Amino acid sequence: MKNFKIKPKLIAFFAVGIGFLTLSWGIVGHERINKAAVMALPQSLQVFFYNHIDFITQEASVPDIRKYALKYKDENPRHYVDLENFKSPIDSLPKTLEEVTKKYDAKFLNDNGILPWYIEDMMAKLTKAFKEKNRAEILFLAADLGHYIGDAHMPLHTSANHDGQLTDQKGIHSLWESRLPELFVKNYKLNVPEAQYYEDVHKATWDMIKDTHSLVQPLLAVDKKLRTTTPENQVFVVDAEGKIVKSKYNSARFSDEYAAKLHTELNGMIENQMKKAITATASFWYTAWVNAGKPDLSDLDSKELTKRNSKSLKQDLKLFQKGYLFGMQNQND
Repeated sequence: MKNFKIKPKLIAFFAVGIGFLTLSWGIVGHERINKAAVMALPQSLQVFFYNHIDFITQEASVPDIRKYALKYKDENPRHYVDLENFKSPIDSLPKTLEEVTKKYDAKFLNDNGILPWYIEDMMAKLTKAFKEKNRAEILFLAADLGHYIGDAHMPLHTSANHDGQLTDQKGIHSLWESRLPELFVKNYKLNVPEAQYYEDVHKATWDMIKDTHSLVQPLLAVDKKLRTTTPENQVFVVDAEGKIVKSKYNSARFSDEYAAKLHTELNGMIENQMKKAITATASFWYTAWVNAGKPDLSDLDSKELTKRNSKSLKQDLKLFQKGYLFGMQNQND
């Protein structure tokens, strides 16, 4: 398998070029999910991943760069699944990527997404990479998988009403997944329990999708209620003439005040979804390693590198367990 590769130094360049708000979860969210997932791994796998934590973190947004900046033709449908448009109970949907591509034509899947099937396909490839002890493939696949699992925890990535366009709530997508994390993530405590092994990868994948999809209506309901009870000139940024200011993407710019109100009314939803994404990412990585036979990865890196990182790992693990891996305003809790 030839996995897409991009030099980490180019990631920031591409991200600036396409803008933070076009990226699902934003760079802020995806990088934190992948980095924290490393810290949630069991020690038997954590040492190897920690040796490459900067790569795992920086590569977290590469799938979005392939999608937006590089226009990689197969990338788009990997990031979402519009469940309502499949018009079948979830349990009756095809189980594999091969089966779903046989049942639905390419245009339908491009329009409605293949996210859960792609996650399972990535899991198979990551398991194979672990079995072969292919360091480069393990790292690229794990980083990519973390991105798609992050997307699978964004409610509107599971719905045909992906930007509130069906309910007169346009702009809710980027507001929820990018703007709010950018404004408030510094206050999140992203510590989670240690990764768990998934006995059934298919079940774990779809349990994750169903759980995320259950938040679509609550999310939209909170935003709808708040929009209808807040004057428009307080929902959006307005100029001196009272006209709504547009962003560089030609959509209305939400005010910081409205963003803060929505974040409060969502009652921790975004922080909780990020924590679920961290747990799931670490657990999928761990499951792939276990299913590969728990290969010893210690010989993939020099002993000097591992020894040099051991002190930092212990320090970061303590910070992570207290919820301070990414820093907090008050660390006296």
